[in-house]
Amino acid sequence: MDIAQERISIQISTQELERRWKAVREAMSSEGIDFLIMQNTNQFLGGYVKYFTDVPAFNGYPTTVIFPIDDEMTVINIGPRMEPESLLTDLSTKDWALRGVKNRFTAPYFPTLHYSKTYDAELIVDLLKSKRDCTIGFIALGQITAAFHNYIRANLTTAKFVDATDLVDNIKAIKSDEEIELIKRTAEIQDIAMEKAFEAIKSGKRDFEIMSLVQHTVQNLGSEQQLIMAGSAPLGSPCPMLKRHFMYREITENDQFTLMIEVNGPGGLYTELGRTCVLGKASDDLLQAFEIAKEAQQITINLLKPGADPKDLLAANNEFLRSKGMPVEKRLYAHGQGYDLVERPAIRDDEPMKLKANMNIAIHPIATSKTAFAWVCDNYLVTEIGASECLHKTPKKIFEV
Repeated sequence: MDIAQERISIQISTQELERRWKAVREAMSSEGIDFLIMQNTNQFLGGYVKYFTDVPAFNGYPTTVIFPIDDEMTVINIGPRMEPESLLTDLSTKDWALRGVKNRFTAPYFPTLHYSKTYDAELIVDLLKSKRDCTIGFIALGQITAAFHNYIRANLTTAKFVDATDLVDNIKAIKSDEEIELIKRTAEIQDIAMEKAFEAIKSGKRDFEIMSLVQHTVQNLGSEQQLIMAGSAPLGSPCPMLKRHFMYREITENDQFTLMIEVNGPGGLYTELGRTCVLGKASDDLLQAFEIAKEAQQITINLLKPGADPKDLLAANNEFLRSKGMPVEKRLYAHGQGYDLVERPAIRDDEPMKLKANMNIAIHPIATSKTAFAWVCDNYLVTEIGASECLHKTPKKIFEV
């Protein structure tokens, strides 16, 4: 049996990976870039490594990928120190989970061991020091450590360095048919988990118990990484979703419970779903606030068209909220998603990327007051003529259980 098929539930097809590599290399050629360097540490906001290799970074451990314009990749992970002679013998080694990779190097570096901070960068310098006068593009400098970046720049003195993030983002943000099918599967498992959560919620349960049920449900359905936020509160007070540290509260009758399910699905692509339920009858304040949040979401949905400018979507949303006497949006209330929980384009006034067909957009406006917190969170695809149908099937309502 093929080891990858035995151990990985969903592998992206080699054809899809080759499509990505070809598109990126064509862009590199037009920009005169010889190598791309990327580094990620997790699956929540670490989608570049996954996009190129179909294997994610894990657990805060840095994984580095070098992507050449005319050769297969090099991947560097935390592991045993490799001696110079083993680097030579391992040049043709291919891990069974990796495709398009020529070199797989390891070194014992950890972010918590400051003296090991350049071990991975040293391997890159050894690999590229003979490539004189090359142009190297860094991807997502905000995710690359300063020690790693500084060592490479200081030791590859004949290289030219550029920021190539936009080059990759403009390709990565537009989803292929294969990616879209996996995105729809993620939305489907979130719908199932939301239904199970609201069926299970009752007086005496604690917030974290409902979160745990959601996590168990989505993992059984193929999710590999989960961000689940939840919170309960008495009616008549705001009830936002909270991080795990704050989920010990016991739920009682007539409480409200807000749940946000931000998990990836089989294949590693994200959507997100958010709803509120009440153990009893919802208050008029909560119902009214929810209708405002739902209408705000629809305003953004109506503007999801190719060529739309994110700042215009934000302006329309805030104009509507002002008209209802609600606070304007200062968060990231809508954004792209893919291998990253938050991906470009961001729907905010400083995002230069315009909307294009086949982008996956999460929209989660809120309407708040001193007595209510209401929101609605769903995903839509941008099509050539506007927004798709909602990818989630969970009804847009305040659930009374």
